Amino acid sequence: MPGIAPPLLPLTLRDVVFEAGGKRILDGVSLTIDPGPRTLVMGPNGSGKSVLLRLCHGLLLPSAGTVGFSGPEYVNGRRRHAMVFQRPVMLRRSVLANVTYGLALAGVAISERTKIAGEALARAGIAHLALQPARVLSGGEQQRLALARAWALRPELLLLDEPTANLDPAATMAIESVIQAMHEAGTKVVMVTHNLGQAHRLGDEVVFLDGGRVAERAPVDVLLRSPASREAARFLEAELPWS
Repeated sequence: MPGIAPPLLPLTLRDVVFEAGGKRILDGVSLTIDPGPRTLVMGPNGSGKSVLLRLCHGLLLPSAGTVGFSGPEYVNGRRRHAMVFQRPVMLRRSVLANVTYGLALAGVAISERTKIAGEALARAGIAHLALQPARVLSGGEQQRLALARAWALRPELLLLDEPTANLDPAATMAIESVIQAMHEAGTKVVMVTHNLGQAHRLGDEVVFLDGGRVAERAPVDVLLRSPASREAARFLEAELPWS
């Protein structure tokens, strides 16, 4: 139909290399990220996980190779993918204004911003904090605000870089609940995590990186219980038992 944008996904990476400071961080990564399944990116420190997400979001450009979506990244001024970082930046304004500011940048009409922002905060479980300064929130609350800012833009793809790192179990479970709700609402989730229990709860498939290369890609239960690659097996052996 006229006026309907083609699907954003799949996202395709072909022979992607990324170098910085004389070091090759990603070395010939080829991946196709399809809509639907929740994709986890795992691997040891320094394997290139965060760089991979930043390349997918366009924050970095590959030194070689290509990164491209099936459809346009922007429709009616709105970017069709969003990213939430391990340490999100909070603007010097209220919780509600943090969300409405993002909507303003996306070109959402001023008459709609407060309503959309309020709905996003409610979904993230922090509507009661709407008038609080964002920078006084706890770490877990700030992360839920970052998710609400993303959700308000209705992204087709959400990229998450260890969103629960250094948070206590209660905050972690609250954030996982929001991520799962976004997935159930139709957003494709791609998340970096080192937490095996979290991988088991939130993932459908794992892309395992080692030394800047894809060592293995498999359903989450298969990789966590019987990895096919030596690299993934070594990683799992070094981690604490999970349940």
